[in-house]
Amino acid sequence: MPVASAFPGLSSSQASAMLALGPRWTDDIQANRRQVCTIYDSVHAAQPADGIRSHANIAYGTHARQRLDLYLPEGSAAGDDRPVVVFVHGGAFIRGDKDASPHIYANVPRWCARQGYIGVNVEYRLAPEASYPAGAEDVAMALAWLRAHARAHGGDPGRIVLIGHSAGGSHVASCLSDPACGENGSGVAGAVLVSARLQADTLPDNPNANGVAAYYGSDPALQLAHAPMPFAGRLRVPLMVAFAEFENPYLDLYALQYAARVREAQGRSPRVVQVARHNHTSIVAHLGTADTTLSQTLSEFLETVTRITT
Repeated sequence: MPVASAFPGLSSSQASAMLALGPRWTDDIQANRRQVCTIYDSVHAAQPADGIRSHANIAYGTHARQRLDLYLPEGSAAGDDRPVVVFVHGGAFIRGDKDASPHIYANVPRWCARQGYIGVNVEYRLAPEASYPAGAEDVAMALAWLRAHARAHGGDPGRIVLIGHSAGGSHVASCLSDPACGENGSGVAGAVLVSARLQADTLPDNPNANGVAAYYGSDPALQLAHAPMPFAGRLRVPLMVAFAEFENPYLDLYALQYAARVREAQGRSPRVVQVARHNHTSIVAHLGTADTTLSQTLSEFLETVTRITT
């Protein structure tokens, strides 16, 4: 396979850098993450900027981080009743922003808007200021805001899909299944967990062990009890699980274990996809480029779960 074709939309030098980075992803995750963002920021900067309207930093709560951005297809209007796709970023529970770089993670809701959905980018409170279950509670608050206001922006409050990446995936899963967060499934048509932290651990090779402890506490028993994994059987919505070929330690294993528990409880298998050649960051950073490694399956899932049946 030619180098450039391994990562459609990247130059040969960028693709070569990505291929080299994959096998050594865990050597220095934060430095590698910055390299991925630099590569994909340049790609997204060259994409057409027309066809989308945005409304930034809308408050869904009183805290400074309880904010969301809306990305609307050009021409959308109140009453359109378009499905709403909500993205919740990662950051190991202690860092991260909806605008982590000039184009990431805004690329995700922008991609959603280009598919005809109302795209939403959510920011939430961080540990240690806001520990378990604050992140999931913030997702629930954002959902409540969207149920109340989506229709005014052309969205259908009865067809909302949540996408959570990394720690954001933890918050999405907990919001929809953890009894401590209440019942938040109303209007939720499906959930997508991307490279999600579905089991809490502070194992020696977990590069984000300090973040897990800051959010879930230092007691391993409480970490296990409060992580999304024990509540997988309470998830009621259709599920898609995605993880990268080059993943943060154990996240691929936890994704498979979580999917198996959901399968057992729901009686149907979630969509499960390993995204070849990509890593923990590029699995979402590449959305909106010419690379359809994830977007094809994601598009099919979104279409399926938001389809109106008569």
